[in-house]
Amino acid sequence: MTDRVALDAELAAGLAGLGLPGDAGLRSRLLDYLDLLVRWNATYNLTAVRVPQAMVARHLLDSLAVAPHVRAGTLADLGTGPGLPGIPLAILFHERHVLLVEANGKKARFLRECARRLPLPNVTVVEARAEGAQPAPRVPCVVARALAALPDLARLAGPWLAPGGELLAMKGPGHEEEQRGLPPGWIVAATHPIAVPGLDAGRFLVVLKQAGAA
Repeated sequence: MTDRVALDAELAAGLAGLGLPGDAGLRSRLLDYLDLLVRWNATYNLTAVRVPQAMVARHLLDSLAVAPHVRAGTLADLGTGPGLPGIPLAILFHERHVLLVEANGKKARFLRECARRLPLPNVTVVEARAEGAQPAPRVPCVVARALAALPDLARLAGPWLAPGGELLAMKGPGHEEEQRGLPPGWIVAATHPIAVPGLDAGRFLVVLKQAGAA
């Protein structure tokens, strides 16, 4: 892997920019995950981002930027791919149970290896399509990154969410157009612009809830 000292410095600066804890232990575990991702990616093509320096901002910091908005309790990451944003959030929130939902077999194997090697006892890998799994019990918070348009996300997340739960959708510019097609009963509870250190692209967190939910 590229010079870990340089990656650690970039990660420390990025965490500080996000206002998140940046102790050496946390950074070491995040970089251990990045190391696994780089090595597996060489064989299994888990992500199009291949340069470790770019992964710090585009994967680690981008995932952790939503942390201040994640509700307490179990978190479900639908269509997590190689564990984004679920694994960085599971490392940060080590006391919370995190469900990583992923249908692709090679990605699910990678997720299980991460849970074993890092280790992450608070992680459960659900190898299934989000719409095909039977979540029990339902969770207070669902997060999704680059999975689908907002109307489709709402339909996928509905069966996973407990009453009053929130769907955190990580989106880029253009999310306003998607909001017009939300299924009946869904509302946009909040939209948060997110500044990710090292990324110039506009990022937004769109919080969806079912109307009338507490």
